[in-house]
Amino acid sequence: MAALLLTRKDVVDLLTVDECIAGVEQAFRLHGEGKVLPPAILGIHAQNGGFHIKAGVLEYSRPYFVTKINANFPGNPKRNGLPLIQGIIAVSDAEDGSLLALIDSIEITVIRTGAATAVAAKYLASANAGAVTICGCGNQGRISMQSLMRVRQLKTVYAFDIDEVLAHKFALEFSHQLRVVPIKKAELGQAIIRSAIVVTCTPSKEPFVAADDISPGTFIAAVGADSEEKQELFSEVLIRSKIVTDVTPQSATIGELHHAIDEEKLTIAAVHAELGTIVAGKRPGRECENEIIVFDSTGMALQDAAAAAIVYEKAVVKQMGRTFSFDESSKNAFNSERLENKRQINVLRSWFPFR
Repeated sequence: MAALLLTRKDVVDLLTVDECIAGVEQAFRLHGEGKVLPPAILGIHAQNGGFHIKAGVLEYSRPYFVTKINANFPGNPKRNGLPLIQGIIAVSDAEDGSLLALIDSIEITVIRTGAATAVAAKYLASANAGAVTICGCGNQGRISMQSLMRVRQLKTVYAFDIDEVLAHKFALEFSHQLRVVPIKKAELGQAIIRSAIVVTCTPSKEPFVAADDISPGTFIAAVGADSEEKQELFSEVLIRSKIVTDVTPQSATIGELHHAIDEEKLTIAAVHAELGTIVAGKRPGRECENEIIVFDSTGMALQDAAAAAIVYEKAVVKQMGRTFSFDESSKNAFNSERLENKRQINVLRSWFPFR
């Protein structure tokens, strides 16, 4: 059958932060309840970056198999004028294997990662958190901030980026909503000390968040370390913290946790829980106000599956995107099937909360 081709602009028009947070939270819950197959990941190194493939199966109006192929090249913006992250998401019917959609991955990756940070903060950050430090003020930092504001009543944000221009742009974007203070590297430690939430979303290969800068009760979303080379937290931060992962084997291989394991400072037994088990109510989240909690966020394939399902189903309902087929003879049959999908999705909307 014919499939949909959805661009980055289509994703922007179809996927809201609130919908993505709800979808990602549900994906974590299903994962924690053991109601979905374990997600899979494969990483390949390249000279100036790397590629990873993430795949998972998730059921909404139908069972979906979602595969994301992402290229991650940190030097791209300055060296080549290209995005740091580029890739594609393939959405297939998990019952018969038919291809349903090819979707640009950039926006989905950014939004679903911010959504995971919000879900983690909902269960792990202090309910009274008022100040946050954002390390990395690009697209991921912006979405992280937008997502956090959905789950906590924040008052002050300290914005740090090696590129000070980005920090000031970030401040201009959010200054009408709360107090934003752009900071330099020399001021980062003091900003973190004052913050109840810290989000690190940089491509750094050298740790820059020290244990002595973390105050009791801080929640840290460590987002940037999604490959073996990347690291934002000194291992001592994890030693002093309750560790929550998205997928523990991933964190032990490519996340902040893997550095502490390689340095023989921690073992995998130090992990308190995966976020899904906390969302599912099987493990406790924050148990006291003074706990320091690190969420080692390496990116779970089910996050991509949830976001891609939302985008695909809304595109069908709104008749957006272009159709294509590797078998040209199937194109004419697609429109009638698309209308039938629209009817089915409308019936099932009460189960799946997109607008």
